[in-house]
Amino acid sequence: MKSFAFALFLSAAVQALPATVEVSAPADGPAAIRVSAGGDLQAALDRANAGDVIELASGATFTGNFVLPAKAGNRYTILRTTPTPGLPDADGRITPSQSEKLAKIRSPNGAPALRAATGSHHWRLMLLEIGPTASASGDVVVFGDASPAQSTSPGMPHDLVVDRCYIHGDAARGQKRGIAMNGASIVVMGSHISDIKSTSQDAQAIAGWSGSGPFRVENNYLEASGENLMLGGAMPGANGLVPSDLVFRRNHVARPAAWRSEKWVIKNLFELKNARRVLVEGNLFENNWVDGQPGYAIVFTPRGEGGDAPWATIEDVTFRYNVVRNSSAAFNLLARDSNGASGTMRRVRIADNLIYAIDRAEWGGNGTFIQIGEGPSEITVEHNTIIHSGNVLTAYGGSRDAPSVAERFVFRNNISPHNQFGVIGQSLAVGNQSIDAFFPGALFLRNALAGGQASRYPGDNLFPDMERFARQFVNFTGHDYRLKSDSEFRRAATDGADLGVNFVMLARTIGARAREWLGLSQSTP
Repeated sequence: MKSFAFALFLSAAVQALPATVEVSAPADGPAAIRVSAGGDLQAALDRANAGDVIELASGATFTGNFVLPAKAGNRYTILRTTPTPGLPDADGRITPSQSEKLAKIRSPNGAPALRAATGSHHWRLMLLEIGPTASASGDVVVFGDASPAQSTSPGMPHDLVVDRCYIHGDAARGQKRGIAMNGASIVVMGSHISDIKSTSQDAQAIAGWSGSGPFRVENNYLEASGENLMLGGAMPGANGLVPSDLVFRRNHVARPAAWRSEKWVIKNLFELKNARRVLVEGNLFENNWVDGQPGYAIVFTPRGEGGDAPWATIEDVTFRYNVVRNSSAAFNLLARDSNGASGTMRRVRIADNLIYAIDRAEWGGNGTFIQIGEGPSEITVEHNTIIHSGNVLTAYGGSRDAPSVAERFVFRNNISPHNQFGVIGQSLAVGNQSIDAFFPGALFLRNALAGGQASRYPGDNLFPDMERFARQFVNFTGHDYRLKSDSEFRRAATDGADLGVNFVMLARTIGARAREWLGLSQSTP
């Protein structure tokens, strides 16, 4: 009886669809809905049941503002290009060179090409090319519109996957945003998001400000002029909402250096404004320069949106086993919103990262490794290898007589040039005076600060000259910053490990692209 009923339903569905939409399925299984060029994609989306597979003709273009409707059941409905040789497997990443094989979805106006309806869930977008919008403005894909109806359960879109999709703006005119990630249980994987750029406003490859999470963003190329990924930055649709539980892993986060001679507004590569429980590991961040902001590649600054979101916070962030390079400056950490009420940043760990070519002469800015403002608490910075041209640590906030205090601060087992000012606080002297004022009781141990003066710093730190410092590495001038087997930094850390980044774990966490991202030739042992 069940099979007979399903057959009647399938027959009715086939008759209701246009001739360019073909439905086939076993009597007791999900349907395969094939949409040929010129077919009615929205009709196929509306008719599909949970678990069905909608296959779009390879190379065909579907123009419209398509909506992913809510479906009963918790099986994923898949929207994909029909299986085509030469497309990447489940562990791969799509590239623009494969565009001709992909079905294309485009918006005829400034509205999204694809958006999730209120309560939409369990959709998987797979092996598609999406965008740009015809106006080169707005968002290409919208998962949650940040309205009150879509910012709380059951209206919040959830269980949505973008899998090996090529999402892009217009090469000449740009696009405001690739994916608006305002839902729950959202995954973006194996995708290429590019040409997201603007001459007049922030543009983000991925941005989320009104979704609860969790989020997983893994193995993507992300390119944008404003912020390549940002959490927070706008008023959530629900009071108290903090986007939470982001895993950001093995992504290439960059923009073309050629944009330096173009008109786009450049800000940073990765920014948190309202986020909790974030893991960032195994990524390459590169190419950031002074333009719309001072040029910090990584920015953690809680923002309460003018006081309307006083709960906004940044908490429990781990940033480890990443490469950050080719930038004006590396990290900017601010404890609280300087323009209105917000929560306070706490519990951030920056560990085992390779940070190099942070160069003010090449990229503008100040060449600083890390700037800390207004006294965030429980910040740990350890086991980083840093090659830069500016300050190691700049602290500011409060007044000279009453500086903002960062409680339970840890800075240990790092290796870096000291450069001119090393560790310096606003209006204070280099070294101990600044550390005692801004970081009282800090654990400042076993760091190698090349060219610094030991008398200005706490004991149990190292101060080789730059020539001796450079000899510790396999090839300092060639950017191979692995320690030599006989380096004095070997097993010199407080935990018995090497000073600086653990290269074995760094390469292992990055995975297949480790040699490329670390600049090692195939013949390098």
